[in-house]
Amino acid sequence: MTADAEPHGGPGRRRFVRAALTGAVAVGAGLVAGWPTGTSSVTEGLNGPRPASPQSALRALDEGNQRWRTLHERHPDETMAVRQTLVAGQHPFAVILGCVDSRVPPELVFDQGLGDLLTVRSAGEVLDEAVLASIAYGVVELGIPLVVVLGHQSCGAVAAAVGADEAGGQLPGHLQYLVDQIRPAIDRTLTGAGRADAAITANVGLVHARLTAEPVLAERVAAGKLAVVGARYELTSQRVHRVDSR
Repeated sequence: MTADAEPHGGPGRRRFVRAALTGAVAVGAGLVAGWPTGTSSVTEGLNGPRPASPQSALRALDEGNQRWRTLHERHPDETMAVRQTLVAGQHPFAVILGCVDSRVPPELVFDQGLGDLLTVRSAGEVLDEAVLASIAYGVVELGIPLVVVLGHQSCGAVAAAVGADEAGGQLPGHLQYLVDQIRPAIDRTLTGAGRADAAITANVGLVHARLTAEPVLAERVAAGKLAVVGARYELTSQRVHRVDSR
C-alpha cells in the first residue's frame, strides 16, 4: 500500500460511494417546505448561536442536510472548547426521534455536532413510555422548540412488521411489540414492495399524530413555542423531506 492509498472502506471510499449514490442533487425545499418565511430566531448557547424558534430550528436542519447530501459537511461543534463548555450544560435545538438503523445517524444526516441534537432512537420510531418521556424531557426541561419524527427508506423494522402481518404469525419476544405498533400504518390494498414503502411514510404520520396529541406537547404547539414535524430520509439521495400527518 502506498502512502496515498486508503484502506478498503476508508473516508475517501465512503465519500465516493455516497457521491455515486447521490448523483446530481437538486437543492429542494426539504424540511421547511410550507413553513412560513420570516427572520430566523437565534439565541446564544454554551456552544454558540442556537436556533430558538421552530422555524429557525427547521432551517438549521434543512441547511445541514443540504451540506450532507452535497458532501459539504462542516462537522460543527466538535472542538475542544465546545467539549469543555458542554460540561456545564446543554442547549440542543431539536429533538430527533429516529430509527435505530445504523445508516441514519441524525448528527450526520443533519451535519450537526455535540450538544446540537437530542436524539431518541427506537426501531421504526415506535413509541413507548420511555420514548415519550425522553421527548417530553427535551421539550419541557430543555426548552427545545422542535421535534422531528424521522423515518427512512428501506426501514427493516417496518418491513418486518409488514411481513409478519402478511404471514399472520407472531415475531419472537419483544419484536412482536414493534409489529403491533406499526400494523395500523399498513395499507393492505397495496402489494409487494410498495406496501412496505407506503407503511414507512404512514408510520411517520401516525407517530407524529400521537405526539401532537400528547397534552404536554400540544400545549406548546398551540402557543407557537413548539413544532412537531414528520420527515423521511431517502437512502438513495440522502435527502430529508417533510411527511404530512395521516
